[in-house]
Amino acid sequence: MLSVLRWLSRRSLRFLHALGGALGWGVYALSPSYRKRLQANAALAGVTPAQRRQSVAEAGKMVMESLRLWLRPADQPIADPVRWDGNEIIDQCLDEGRGLLFLTPHLGSFEITAQAYAQRYGQRQPITVMYRPARHRLLRELEERARARPALETVPATLGGIRQMLRSLKRGQAVGLLPDQVPPKGLGVWAEFFGKPAYTMTLAARLAQQSGAPIVLAWCERLPGGRGFHLRLSRLAEALPAEAADAGALQQAQARVINRAMQALILQCPQQYLWGYNRYKSPRSLPGADP
Repeated sequence: MLSVLRWLSRRSLRFLHALGGALGWGVYALSPSYRKRLQANAALAGVTPAQRRQSVAEAGKMVMESLRLWLRPADQPIADPVRWDGNEIIDQCLDEGRGLLFLTPHLGSFEITAQAYAQRYGQRQPITVMYRPARHRLLRELEERARARPALETVPATLGGIRQMLRSLKRGQAVGLLPDQVPPKGLGVWAEFFGKPAYTMTLAARLAQQSGAPIVLAWCERLPGGRGFHLRLSRLAEALPAEAADAGALQQAQARVINRAMQALILQCPQQYLWGYNRYKSPRSLPGADP
């Protein structure tokens, strides 16, 4: 199986996207639960039928392009062109020396964001990103090897991983999170996401507050015809609240600000969001925590 995946990883991006589009529709046709969830989540956000249909194929493209990103040799650059928009924000943040907190939704080619940063800015400051380890052992080992790159470190969504990210920020380095990912139980609050309560991580706001690091929003559009990617960067439009009636109210207010920021990014290109992601599920227990 690994040899097949490696063979695929060497095909052109155009080929992989064509194959991925078919894969996306295959999964959509064969999984009633996935199909129902995608339709319901997209409807909540007011996504048009045409955009929703396109998102089915785009989800498959994301899977196939990940092979090209993950399985290339660690010392080789990203094979396809990445166009940057707003990279002066990174320069400004790194010059300040307070670290840098990237927030990226499950939008477009989100896997490429950290790799593109590490390739362009890693010599100035490395980046640490948090991920949720796959349950299957072989996939988990492949994931860990493939995501490890020069100037790019990955940490699991555990208490140890959280501490490591905070240390990285305090050293002036960059870290990256997917704030629309459902966090473990105890690390989030229920806050509206496209009009429906979703368990939302408090980690992003906590890291920013404890480190003083600026928040940068990032998302990477998948260009048509296998032409590469367009990485867009922007500042957080609303300042994170610093005060509220109590700690719980403050976490709620901060989570709502971050959710609104993610919604604004997603609505820039709703056809490339992973609407099939189970955003409204109940959280799982934190790995390593006491039951």
